[in-house]
Amino acid sequence: MSGPRPVVLSGPSGAGKSTLMKRLMRDHEGIFGFSVSHTTRNPRPGEEDGKDYHFTTREVMQEGIDNGDFIENAEFSGNLYGTSKAAIEDVLAMNKICILDVDIQGVKRIKETDLNPIYISIQPPSMEILETRLRDRQTETEESLQKRLEAARIDMELSNEPGVFDVVIVNDDLEKAYEELKDILKDVSKTLNDTFSYLFNKYFAAIAA
Repeated sequence: MSGPRPVVLSGPSGAGKSTLMKRLMRDHEGIFGFSVSHTTRNPRPGEEDGKDYHFTTREVMQEGIDNGDFIENAEFSGNLYGTSKAAIEDVLAMNKICILDVDIQGVKRIKETDLNPIYISIQPPSMEILETRLRDRQTETEESLQKRLEAARIDMELSNEPGVFDVVIVNDDLEKAYEELKDILKDVSKTLNDTFSYLFNKYFAAIAA
């Protein structure tokens, strides 16, 4: 795939990666583009089809997976999740930095491709804080919550393994984590063409002013 080098954001549910990603894209709409994932789960309150996820059926999504239309996919709590090649190509075609939000399984599968993104892990300060965040959402059954916590334990362990991620950000303070994420992404501009690099640096110069 051609275009600016993508960015993979990963981390357990409740770590804050979605909050950081949405803020980054809101503040720099012309720079970043979100690769909208597919899922077979039902929409949560406030979620929009085509914006938060492409909500689809298991039959349709499985057919796409079998046809090689997805760069990564995984199953969690009985639902399929995945990133289609078309979703990434749509963002890259606009000459934007494509941001992918994937789990640790997705990270491993993307590493088997030629996408060559920057891998960034967003982690919570501790399992205790993560559990509190998830319970405060009040969107999970106890069974689902325990599955997410177990997945988070595995995610936190794997994030510390050498070579899995380029950077690990511990989100113990949202503002601090956001500034750290922006500092990391400034370096992405070094890999872009001159025009795009100019625009990217112009945006961050405006923030610093």
